[in-house]
Amino acid sequence: IVCNLFHVCPLLTSQGVLKTDQIPEEGDDAVATISATETLSEEEQEELRKELAKVEEEIQTLSQVLAAKEKHLAEIKRKLGINSLQELRQNIAKGWQDVTATSAYKKTSETLSQAGQKASAAFSSVGSVITKKLEDVKNSPTFKSFEEKVENLKSKVGGNKAAGGDFGEVLNSTANASATESLTEQTQETQ
Repeated sequence: IVCNLFHVCPLLTSQGVLKTDQIPEEGDDAVATISATETLSEEEQEELRKELAKVEEEIQTLSQVLAAKEKHLAEIKRKLGINSLQELRQNIAKGWQDVTATSAYKKTSETLSQAGQKASAAFSSVGSVITKKLEDVKNSPTFKSFEEKVENLKSKVGGNKAAGGDFGEVLNSTANASATESLTEQTQETQ
């Protein structure tokens, strides 16, 4: 794999003046690495080896310091009674607070609120239209004719009762008439 990223690294020249050269990253083309090594003097290579050892030592020291700081942090949290679940809750709450503070969230919230209001108004108007249509159907000649036929049926089945009442009464009177007819038929068959 050829990597074109290079670090600019100061090199000490034989005159004691600093100059910068490009040093290939790990994984760079082997030819580029060899040609860079060929152009370095023995002194420059030795200086780079020393710097490399120093940087590696600093990295190790920083890793140890970081580990100690993380251990200290865990101890402080333990003493304060902060556990992982509480940290997760705090992080989620903070994240949600950050999200709700964004302009994108505010715009989306406003848009959804407006859409909800418009939908509510539309449903209300649809409900009004349906109510009006049902009233129109109830007042239509066809429905009136049907209502009259039900009333006539009720008066025939129920006898001399005054016309009127609700549909439940009509059903009850029809059921009573059917039961009376069944009893009459059973009585005639047994005789």
